Amino acid sequence: MDSATKDEMQPSLPPGSSCPGPEWPEQERAEQLARGAALKWASGIFYRPEQLARLGQYRSREVQRTCSLEARIKSVVQSYLEGVKTGVWQLAQAFEAMQGAREALGQARALLQGMAMATQTLKPLREQVAQHKQLQVLSQLLPRLWAVPAAVAHTRTLIDAQQLLEAYVCLRELEQLQEETWAPLGGLELPVFEGLGPLAEALGQAVEAAAGAAGQLAREDPALLVAAVRVAEVDAEYTTSLELAPRDWRQRCLQALQESLERTHFGTPLLPEPGALAGWLEALRVALPAELAIAEALVAPCCPPHYKVVQLWAHTLHSGLRRCLQQLLEGPALAAADAFALLHWALHVYLGPEMMGSLELGPEADVSQLEPLLTLENIEQLEATFVTQIQANVAQWLQRALDGEVAEWNREQEPDTDSSGFYHSPMPAIVLQILEENIRVTSLVSESLQQRVHSMALSELGAFLRSSSVSVLQPDGVASGALAPVETALDELQRRICRLVLEVLLAELQPLFAALPSRRWLSKSELLDDVCERTERFCQDFSRVRNPAAQLLLAEAERTVVLQYLCALMQGRLVCRGADERTQAAERLQHDAAQLRELFLGLGLEESVRCAPVLLALRDLLNLRDPMLLGLEVAGLRQKFPDVSEDHISALLDLRGDVSREQRLAALSSLQAGPQPSPSAGRRALFSLVPAPTPALSSCLPSGPCA
Repeated sequence: MDSATKDEMQPSLPPGSSCPGPEWPEQERAEQLARGAALKWASGIFYRPEQLARLGQYRSREVQRTCSLEARIKSVVQSYLEGVKTGVWQLAQAFEAMQGAREALGQARALLQGMAMATQTLKPLREQVAQHKQLQVLSQLLPRLWAVPAAVAHTRTLIDAQQLLEAYVCLRELEQLQEETWAPLGGLELPVFEGLGPLAEALGQAVEAAAGAAGQLAREDPALLVAAVRVAEVDAEYTTSLELAPRDWRQRCLQALQESLERTHFGTPLLPEPGALAGWLEALRVALPAELAIAEALVAPCCPPHYKVVQLWAHTLHSGLRRCLQQLLEGPALAAADAFALLHWALHVYLGPEMMGSLELGPEADVSQLEPLLTLENIEQLEATFVTQIQANVAQWLQRALDGEVAEWNREQEPDTDSSGFYHSPMPAIVLQILEENIRVTSLVSESLQQRVHSMALSELGAFLRSSSVSVLQPDGVASGALAPVETALDELQRRICRLVLEVLLAELQPLFAALPSRRWLSKSELLDDVCERTERFCQDFSRVRNPAAQLLLAEAERTVVLQYLCALMQGRLVCRGADERTQAAERLQHDAAQLRELFLGLGLEESVRCAPVLLALRDLLNLRDPMLLGLEVAGLRQKFPDVSEDHISALLDLRGDVSREQRLAALSSLQAGPQPSPSAGRRALFSLVPAPTPALSSCLPSGPCA
């Protein structure tokens, strides 16, 4: 390569510029390292003198290497320059093509602007063409359009004559003609078709009216019902390009059918007079199955299978009846008879074999899976209403019966007796029979209602004496403890009645016991003889009373006599002057106890309930010879009668008349120091009902109640 060629290939630098230095410090460092490496190599090669002889070879080899590198560099640069030249040529060709496209687009834009102006000039002509086409269509359809008013009138006549299929065919022909004119006229509505909307509505109302009278038409004119159903079904499949509102005659037919059923059976507001609800329910018991039988036998064959006529009938009647009953329960509270009738009818009759559960009805009439006629809240409301009113009625009746019974027993003549000679009243049996009948009847409705009435009956029995017939009111499976509150209340009431009866005896005996104890009482038994005579005369009528009431009266009479006897002893009217009078007093107590025992045993009192043995215990206290043993005797008395107090013991010690202060304090201390009395089931209070005079402070214990 000559120097000229090298000068041409070497890029020229602008005047005044010098070769640029290294652009990065790393490049300068690399060059220094390269020079250092070259120098190191050269110094290594030429370090020894024998190597200098080969210097020419090294120079020639480096020249060849340099020429090879230059050739390779020239080849790369030449290739690069050819690529650049090709790129420049292609850019020039693209620029020329772009210029041609720009000129073509400008020409097209000018042509389009010219065509837009031409289009504006052709717009009136286009409108004329459209009008010409419309006039051409109208001219072709003019004979048919002239016949539209007559066809509308004819169709209305067919509707009035209930020829529904023919009327629907005419209506479809008119709507088809309207559709044929609608598209060519660009959606323009002709005045001649303005009557089609009302005409279609009139036909729809006729179809709806026929469906609403399906039950009657199925019996009298099934062809009309079939025609109405066919019109609704055909119209459901009809499609049109006209912008018409959907008619949906099929749904209107089904809705009219449901409304007709509800209006027929539940149309009038149900506000029956008290007692009239049972008649209305009985009418429904007959009418609803008959309606379903008509639907299955006559209406269903006139309708498509997908109508499910029997199921529709059953569900419509069920929902209408349910809504009617809900409205009824939202009104004034029902009478007891109506509440009972509704509960029994809804829970047992409605789904029973007499109505919706009849074997004559198909499975489509099953309503057992629907919402029940009465919700749990409704049943609770009706049961509460029934029980409340029945309880009020029973309470009023029992009060009237009790008033009548009181008037009967207050007559001057002797009360009625039974075959055994006992006083007898039919009222308890009648009361129990009525309550038992109420409980038995409610078992026909539900167990919950029976339990409510049973509890009500037990609560009302608290106003009457207990009878052995009460057990008939206890239902099977109920624990006997359910009657315990009633029996407790009745026992308490019996005792209150006994106390009221014995108030007369108490009034007669109080004057007699006012002279006891006394010196006369010590020597003679006249005082107690008078007491026994009057008591015997008073208690003779108890023989007309049946047990256990007779035993209760005798036990309360004995208790009354003994209490009056103890009250008299505690008044401090007598103080024994010596051992002889104490012996007389002890003997008198023993004699009086025997006399009272003989009296009440003679009257029929059982041995186990006598109170007279208390007199024998007091006799032992008075008959004690050694006062030092009074503590033991007092402790024994406390074990037999736990309610005896220090005041009672002090009064009895005063009656002895020989007890010193120290002996009294020792005897009273035995009440607290001695063993506590053992509890005894059924032991009734005795001394706690006997008032005792408060003793002197010198006779009291330091810790006693009188200290």
